[in-house]
Amino acid sequence: MSASRNVRPSLGLKRGGAGPPLVLVHGLGLSRRCWSPVRESLEQRHDVVAVDLPGFGESPALPEGDTPTPTRLADVLEHEIDHLGLAAPAVVGNSLGGWVALELARRGRASCAVAIAPSGLETPPERMYVIALNELMRTRARLSAPFARQLSASPAARTVLFGGLRSRPWRVSPPAGERDLHEFGCSPGFQPALRASVGTRVPTGLSEIRLPVAIAYGTLDLMLGALTAPRFESAIPGAELIILDGAGHLLLQYEPGAVADAIIG
Repeated sequence: MSASRNVRPSLGLKRGGAGPPLVLVHGLGLSRRCWSPVRESLEQRHDVVAVDLPGFGESPALPEGDTPTPTRLADVLEHEIDHLGLAAPAVVGNSLGGWVALELARRGRASCAVAIAPSGLETPPERMYVIALNELMRTRARLSAPFARQLSASPAARTVLFGGLRSRPWRVSPPAGERDLHEFGCSPGFQPALRASVGTRVPTGLSEIRLPVAIAYGTLDLMLGALTAPRFESAIPGAELIILDGAGHLLLQYEPGAVADAIIG
C-alpha cells in the first residue's frame, strides 16, 4: 500500500438519533445533505451517520495519485466506521453510494445494505449514455452555480435544472436547490470519481454477499436504474427488489415516508 493510501481523510459527517447504527452514503456530485428529506424519520429508530465521500461536501479529496474507485471509497468509509466505533452498521447508499454500500456488504462490514439505484452494471453503450448525462448535468450545474439563488427560487427553473436527478424537482426547496447546484457543479471529487467508477470499472464479488440486501429503484430513473437494479438483484443471493413507481434516480424527494420505509424495512 502506498504512503498516500495510508492517509485517512477526515470525512464530513452528521450524526443524530438513537438505536442501531445506520450509515448513509450519497451519490456522485452530492453530499450527506441530500438525505435531509428522510433523516428525521430514520433518526426516530436509528443512530444515523450521514457521511461526505472524499471530494464531496465537507470532505477533502483523496491525495493526488490515490484513485477514488468505489473500492477505495469503501476503504475510506470502512476506516471511518472503525473510527466511530461502529462494528457492523446497516449501510444505505444511492447511485455511486449504492456501489460503495454493496462493497462494504461484500466485506462483511455491514449488518445489512440497501442500495438505491446503484451504479456499476451498465452495458458499454449504457455506460456511454450515463457518462454523457452526468457530464451534461455537471456542465449545466457549473454554469448555473453563479446564479443558483435566483434560479432556485423558481419551481419551473428547479424542474428544468434538477429534472435529470431529483424526483419531483419542483418540490426541492430553494436552499436545497441552491446547494445542489453548487455541489454538483463544483465538487472536486466529481470527475475523478466518475472516471474511476462508471467510466472504467464494474462491481465484483456480488455473489459473495451473505447478508440481507435490498435494491431499490424508481421507474422514472434517467440513469437507467430500472435496467440495472434487476441485474444487481439477480447477482446477489437473496436480494430483495423494491420498485417505487414514478420516482427518479434520487428517490429522496419523491415520497420521503415511502423511501424511509424502504430503507428501514
